[in-house]
Amino acid sequence: MFIMHTGYGVCHTYPMNFALRKDVFFMIQSLSCYRIFYTVAKTGNISKAAKELYISQPAISKSIQKLEESMNCELFRRSSRGVSLTEEGELLYSHVKVAFETLALGEDRLRNSIELGVGHLKIGVSSTLCKYMLLPYLKEFIKLYPHINISITCQSTNDTLKLLEENKIDVGLIGKPESLKNIDFYYLAEIKDIFVATKDYLRNLKARGVKEDRILQSSTIMLLDKNNMTRQYIDDYLQENHIVVQDSIDISSMDLLIEFAKISVGVACVIREFVKKELADGSLIEIPLGFPIHKREVGFAYKKSVKPSKSLELFVDFYKSHELLHS
Repeated sequence: MFIMHTGYGVCHTYPMNFALRKDVFFMIQSLSCYRIFYTVAKTGNISKAAKELYISQPAISKSIQKLEESMNCELFRRSSRGVSLTEEGELLYSHVKVAFETLALGEDRLRNSIELGVGHLKIGVSSTLCKYMLLPYLKEFIKLYPHINISITCQSTNDTLKLLEENKIDVGLIGKPESLKNIDFYYLAEIKDIFVATKDYLRNLKARGVKEDRILQSSTIMLLDKNNMTRQYIDDYLQENHIVVQDSIDISSMDLLIEFAKISVGVACVIREFVKKELADGSLIEIPLGFPIHKREVGFAYKKSVKPSKSLELFVDFYKSHELLHS
């Protein structure tokens, strides 16, 4: 059994069958020597240092001697009244003191983090899902867990998955991809892609003799840009159903798609759950399709190989206990 005293009243025990590498062993030995040096310098007395560290006086004297030999200089002056630092000892102590004070501060902050739930959560999400699905719930989550710092990066689902793979975010809120290699996916909700336009736009198409089943082929179709997973999903739908779009506009965000549709620029492909208000008040009309677009799943994604942090567990549990989409 290998036992290490840290000097903070904590004793770490390592089983002998755990093969410590030689460099790690010497690093622990060095840390122990510096802890002894620091305590002796602080107390000015080997006896007091021995009591504080729960180590015998001969062991302390031997450790100081080893450190002095490795530094090739005397670190302490010995006298009947105790010990005092030499000039070389003062120089070393100034650095060791900062190191151990920093270590103590780190331990205190870690302890507070555990006790208070302090943590940091990095979330990756598309701007669309961020506005309509993430932000409505963040306010309440932050109120419940004010000590968790949250960082949000907005990008496409493909880029979110890349950030997740590179360990640059803790969790991604995404549309479920076809491949879930190395990813755990927690289902939250279904979303439905639809095509919408204003009554005026559809009225003009009808006046031009466009039949209902030819609206997509005869309209200006507004879609998210080609890097977006939603766009890729819709392109596959159009190709599978042999729908050839003659005129299209690529737009960077769902918000702009909705706004352009509302001023009759064309027919927009949007997510039904995000235009409930417009469908209810009649400012946008859903266009019936001969071949319905299958619903998609939205949820949280995190790496299988990474143990979730306490902050991430709290966040996911919070979402599990709430309805993701407003009814």
